[in-house]
Amino acid sequence: MEITPDIFIYWQWHGLKINATIAITWMNMALLVLGAWLVTRKLADAGGLSRWQNLLEVLVSGMEEQIHDMGLAPPREFLPFLGSLFLFVLFSNILSVIPGYVAPTGSLSTTTALAICVFLSVPMWGIQRRGLVGYLRLYIKPSVFMLPFNVMGELSRTLALAVRLFGNVMSGSMIAGILLSIAPFFFPVLMQLLGLITGVIQAYIFAVLAAVYIAAAAQMEKQREEKAEA
Repeated sequence: MEITPDIFIYWQWHGLKINATIAITWMNMALLVLGAWLVTRKLADAGGLSRWQNLLEVLVSGMEEQIHDMGLAPPREFLPFLGSLFLFVLFSNILSVIPGYVAPTGSLSTTTALAICVFLSVPMWGIQRRGLVGYLRLYIKPSVFMLPFNVMGELSRTLALAVRLFGNVMSGSMIAGILLSIAPFFFPVLMQLLGLITGVIQAYIFAVLAAVYIAAAAQMEKQREEKAEA
C-alpha cells in the first residue's frame, strides 16, 4: 500500500526525475485534450446530435448553472478555468478504479499546484472586477487591523484546499488497501464503487470552493449589476 505516487520513479538523470505523479498528470491532460477534440470535431447546431455531443452539452450547461449559482456572471467567463479544474480532478479520481493506475491527486504536489492556480485566479478576477484599489481594500475590512489576519486567511484557505483534496484521496487509497488485505474477494468491488462516488464528490467540492473564493473577490461587480437592473 503506497501513500503517494511520488515514490514511483520512471526516469532519473542527476537532479532531474520523472515520477508517476508527473507522468500520469501529463497523460491525463493529453487524454482530456484528445477527448475534447474527438467530441467537438463534428458538432451539429440542430438535429442529429450525437450521444457525445448531448453529454457534452449537458455537462457544460450543468457547470454554467452551478457557476451562475455561485454568483459569478457571466458564467462563460469562468467556465474554462473552473470547468478544467473540475474535469481534471474528476477524470484523475475516476481512473483510479483501473488496476495499476495511481491518481495524481493522491500527491500533495499536484493538489498544491491546483490550489496555487486558484490562489492566483482570485486576485486576477478580483482586480479585474473591483480594480486594484478596490481589491486591496478587501484586506483592510472591517478595519486596517484585520490586514494580517486577512492575509493569513488567504494563505490558509489555499493550504486547506490543497490538503483537503490530498487527504481525502490518500485516505481513500489507504482504506482500500486495508480492506483489500482483510477480504480480497469481497471488498474490492465495494471500494471501487465508493471510490467513484468519492472521486466525483471531491472534484465537485474543489471546483465549488474555487468558485466561492473567486466570487468573494469579484462580488462588487455583481452588486453593481443588481443596482443597475433596479
